[in-house]
Amino acid sequence: MVAVQMQDDLRRVLDDDGKVLLGAKVPQVSDEMLHKIFDTMMLTRIMDDRMMRLQRQGRLGFYMKSIGEEASHFAVAPLRPSDWVFPSYREQGAWFWRGYSVTDFVNQMFGNEKDPVKGRQMPVHHSANWLNLVSISSPVGTQIPQAVGAAQAAKIMGKDDVSMVYFGEGTSSTGEFHVGMNFAGVWKSPCIFVCRNNGWAISVPREKQTAAKSFAAKAVGYGMPGIRVDGNDILAILQVTNEAIERARAGEGPTLIEALTYRVQGHSSSDDPSVYRDPKEPEIWERRDPLARLRGYLKQRGLWSEAAEGEISERHNQAITDALAAVDTLGPPPVESMFDDVYEHMPWHIAEQKAWVMSQERTKSPHYHH
Repeated sequence: MVAVQMQDDLRRVLDDDGKVLLGAKVPQVSDEMLHKIFDTMMLTRIMDDRMMRLQRQGRLGFYMKSIGEEASHFAVAPLRPSDWVFPSYREQGAWFWRGYSVTDFVNQMFGNEKDPVKGRQMPVHHSANWLNLVSISSPVGTQIPQAVGAAQAAKIMGKDDVSMVYFGEGTSSTGEFHVGMNFAGVWKSPCIFVCRNNGWAISVPREKQTAAKSFAAKAVGYGMPGIRVDGNDILAILQVTNEAIERARAGEGPTLIEALTYRVQGHSSSDDPSVYRDPKEPEIWERRDPLARLRGYLKQRGLWSEAAEGEISERHNQAITDALAAVDTLGPPPVESMFDDVYEHMPWHIAEQKAWVMSQERTKSPHYHH
């Protein structure tokens, strides 16, 4: 059900202050779920701030913030635990929502012995198979055919599980986007494509990615619906993803969702956006901040208080502080895991290599304290 149509069919429910737009249909979301989303959005923003400060202090090699894009992360909120999520590298909130802990997140940043991926990925490239969250990849678009394959596998097995895949608008320029979308359209695979259009693919602006009117418009060529949604409007995000998930479970095939948002800061800790974009551009989008809009909506509903938000902030900051304190007591991942995790049953030549490496003298890494 369409809530309200703005220019170019942009689906919105809330205005920039968090008030329900005239004529908008508000999706049914429980107070408990709204509180949880606000709580998780707060955690995402606090984590981004803390980790970027650590990176600037030289304690982390790399980080990527998602400030201003957090509402799009919660497209995963209507999913079931059995559904599969194929993230890009700017959906921290999706990980926390699915159950990835602060401890897991921080340990992965440092690649230590408690890192869920044992130091084999650079920071912010998580993997959590126990949560049906597939490993993040730096090369853009690789996750799209994978997500379609998982969705099609569920369909072949007679399950009504779906896959959801995130990617930026720059990724629509890749072959993986075409292959994945085409396959899903032809086979009616139960896959939800979430294009997080934040305006910039590192330093390349949106207008250099496509001559199409929008990224959602591309969907028609693949035989699926394309929906443009205000990516900073949490209620609109929940509304369109619920609809797409219902379609997929009913056997009606895939949906492309273009979530219009904005990357307020740099692409990563290695990027300086001031060299390629107007510094006044982010100011416009800061007034459309997704966290502020959700806060405004909660206020309208009598579901927010300054004291409650203060408690959320204190709780998350303390959890991060505790996780960082524990990091100082942890060493690197075990060297032998390089060999143990290659095959289910270790062949002789890997066993021989492992024995040789384990017999070598160990040097102390400057990154660990013991």
